[in-house]
Amino acid sequence: MPQIHSSDAPDYPVIDTHIHLDAYGAADREALLSSLADSGVQALVAVSMGPASCRDVLRLSRQAPPGRIRCAFGYHPEQPLPDAAEEEALFAWIRAYRCEMTAVGEVGLPYYLRQAAELRGEEFPLDGYVRLLERFVRLAAELDKPIVLHAVYEDADTALDLLERHGVHRAHFHWFKGSTDTLRRMERMGCHVSVTPDLVYQAKTQAVAAAVPLERLMVETDGPWPFEGPFAGQTTHPSMVRQAIRKIAELKGMKEEEAGRILYENSCRFYGIPPV
Repeated sequence: MPQIHSSDAPDYPVIDTHIHLDAYGAADREALLSSLADSGVQALVAVSMGPASCRDVLRLSRQAPPGRIRCAFGYHPEQPLPDAAEEEALFAWIRAYRCEMTAVGEVGLPYYLRQAAELRGEEFPLDGYVRLLERFVRLAAELDKPIVLHAVYEDADTALDLLERHGVHRAHFHWFKGSTDTLRRMERMGCHVSVTPDLVYQAKTQAVAAAVPLERLMVETDGPWPFEGPFAGQTTHPSMVRQAIRKIAELKGMKEEEAGRILYENSCRFYGIPPV
């Protein structure tokens, strides 16, 4: 099994605000979960890819200590759309388990799927994905839950249009890639942005972290997505966000512990997680 990274002496608690926990292999996931307390990781926001993923995330949250795994239920956009019956069943299921969910997610628009189709010279109708995202935005408003968004580059502006239309402001744009103008619009709307450990070695991610006000920033891994640089060859572990926090502190000109505490409080406040 690949090495799992952990922090030697955590000085402040952390929350991984975006992880695909159900996508880990069983052995890696067991090792990850058993090491969280020693790594100072209080909670994980486990996002879902679709119906089966939603059920798996719910099962994992029930097996974990209370509050350790926070469920986000949704349908990831980088895949074919569900048919009508699948879609209705998913929305009915989410409403049935609303009391065990922290957020709607991961939902959004299929940027990479669309890019691949265009490289092949194929048409890629987007209307169905926009309609589905709008339905999830309405669901977040109905259930009074935050929404976790996969909205890359110009897709973020489409997502912001839908959020504005339905009065949803508790929106988390994970691993954001886009313009400064879009970031400013997110800031005006009260949205949050998260960055991953690639912040340590990616100039583009550093530019995003520098541009986002600290009170609107969170950290994530998007695990099991693998990282390069100092993380090369390691299984992605939630404690890796500490190195991202160190970089954020450097970019903001402050002490790591101070930055870590603010980022932790941002995550607790946004996701309704009781602070320790």
